[in-house]
Amino acid sequence: MKRIVVLISGSGTNMQAIIDACQAGKIAGEVVAVISNKAGVAGLDKAQAAGISTAVLSHKDFDSREAYDQELQQLIDGYAPDLIVLAGFMRILTPDFTRHYHGRMLNIHPSLLPKYKGINTHQRALDAGDTEHGVSVHFVTEELDGGPVILQATIPVFAGDTAADLQARVHTQEHAIYPLVVSWFCKGRLRLTANGAELDDQPLGPSGYAAD
Repeated sequence: MKRIVVLISGSGTNMQAIIDACQAGKIAGEVVAVISNKAGVAGLDKAQAAGISTAVLSHKDFDSREAYDQELQQLIDGYAPDLIVLAGFMRILTPDFTRHYHGRMLNIHPSLLPKYKGINTHQRALDAGDTEHGVSVHFVTEELDGGPVILQATIPVFAGDTAADLQARVHTQEHAIYPLVVSWFCKGRLRLTANGAELDDQPLGPSGYAAD
């Protein structure tokens, strides 16, 4: 059973989906800790309700991003994790931090990467007149939202859609594909190599895994 640490900043809906999948036996792993950079968020309550250890490390208590990430790294390593899962963790991570967890840290981003890195992805898709939008799970590297894509899910964009409409549609897909990717990692099927992401020893393309 792999040990998983989840980092959150808010409601923790993706975290909950992963916890549920672990408890259902769909993931050969266990969420051993949930860490938030914000106190009082709903995700912490959900983790505690599931009997999972929680911790809060506020970025406001540190003078620099580097100092925060060093302390966060020590906190995470105390749980001896096999995998770090970013689930709505609203922090830009330092290069030293991402290198420390190279190949064992995942993130989910609400766009079809490499489109729309950063924030406000739903509105940007609408402003561009896109007919489809989506979500990507990727390995975390030093490049913001730039690590190798593992799996994507696509949603349609309809006339009259708002950013909130897209967000709701994307969330449904997030809760399906994130636990799936975590399960691949925990089974040893997924890894990050010098050439990019591989699933079952087969290299994944720029858009990640695609079923025939």
